[in-house]
Amino acid sequence: MERVQKILSQCGVASRRQAEKMMLAGRVHVNGKVAELGQKIDLRRDRVTVDQQLITPNHRPKELYILINKPPGVVSSCHDPQNRRTVLDLLPNSLKKGQGLHPVGRLDINSTGALLLTNDGDLTLHLTHPRYHLPKTYEVWVKHRPSQSVLEQWRNGVILDEKQTLPAQVKVLKRERQRTLLEIILTEGKKRQIRRVAEQLGFPVVALHRSAIGAIKLQDNDQFLSQPGNYRFLNHEEIRYLKQFSKQSIAG
Repeated sequence: MERVQKILSQCGVASRRQAEKMMLAGRVHVNGKVAELGQKIDLRRDRVTVDQQLITPNHRPKELYILINKPPGVVSSCHDPQNRRTVLDLLPNSLKKGQGLHPVGRLDINSTGALLLTNDGDLTLHLTHPRYHLPKTYEVWVKHRPSQSVLEQWRNGVILDEKQTLPAQVKVLKRERQRTLLEIILTEGKKRQIRRVAEQLGFPVVALHRSAIGAIKLQDNDQFLSQPGNYRFLNHEEIRYLKQFSKQSIAG
């Protein structure tokens, strides 16, 4: 007997965290009844459905790893109660349905850039857990021209949610009269962290674009991914890099 969310993760339907959200939304049924958090089942005896689709012990689609260039106005989730466009809506039906793809982490609706999608629930759990610090690189336009002392304060960490943020790399890429382009590298992912820190320091974000997740980049010479909404499958080297990072984080 295993918890429903663990079984859904093992079957490649969603990460455990995403499976819990699906259960709370009433999308998962066990023997005709809405599944409850903490409920344990035996998939060989119990009938489990997700969005009316039957999940069987052999339900394990091929593991997929996708990098997508998220456009603005798109929600980083599999399902949105407000019926807004989600990242899964950017994919063809052959990938969108029955593959268990889900985003690894989030970009807020107004932000753009690199977002990973996978149906590897264990990898998602490792890469999104607070103890694992996969660096992420952002190009951020902020209002006005922050001074060196402000940038140093940002680098050292500020108080958010009554806790100091981890040190960040902050570099000026370009200065204009009324705005500044920064490159920011974070190793943590508090909700809307960059926007909240920038607002707190007095330099609100104008535009935010994630250019890289660890060593996986939306490269300038990749014209296909330069267009918002486009995607590509990760190559073997990139997949190996993510899994190796995950193993090192667990060992640490």
